[in-house]
Amino acid sequence: MRTRVRNWRWRRNPLRRRCDVVEAWTALVVAALLLVGAPLAGILTGWWAHGEARAIATRQRADRHEVHAKVVGRTPDTPPSVEGGSRHTTPVAVRWSDPGGATHTAMARVPAGTHTGDSVDVWFDAHGHNLAAPPTESAVWQHTLSMGVAATGGTVAVVLLAHGVVRRVALRHRLDEWDRDWALTEPLWTRRRPA
Repeated sequence: MRTRVRNWRWRRNPLRRRCDVVEAWTALVVAALLLVGAPLAGILTGWWAHGEARAIATRQRADRHEVHAKVVGRTPDTPPSVEGGSRHTTPVAVRWSDPGGATHTAMARVPAGTHTGDSVDVWFDAHGHNLAAPPTESAVWQHTLSMGVAATGGTVAVVLLAHGVVRRVALRHRLDEWDRDWALTEPLWTRRRPA
């Protein structure tokens, strides 16, 4: 005779406790959340982040204009040290001509290592302030994927943490129920009187 142990929490039997049923349903909900909820949270967050990043990039492209300028100011002889792989820039004077033929000179941040006389592309707003270039399409997609992956990972972490808490509480209740049942059964087995 073969004993069926699988799915014992779902079938009626004298060993099954209420905390076993709660734990079984919790495992089912956790599986659904991990397989459906976490990817869905990542997709929705990525979709939202993509829309926001595209709107910001579009707004910045409308507010800023790119000019091809020549470095006319003195640049530092030694470029600053690079830390963490970030791209350093240096403020120097640049000159360019607009489509009407007027020449403009302004301070702009150019990549470190640029020399006097080099041509650079810089971005300015309508007031003539030098700004960073608006995000490219690849930067928008990088932001989208980063936010989606972070949301998926965060959802998975929260679900697993909550599942761990539920399992711990269920274990505590199971041990308390077993202690109560043993207090009733132990005197019958040992023929000892309860205290």
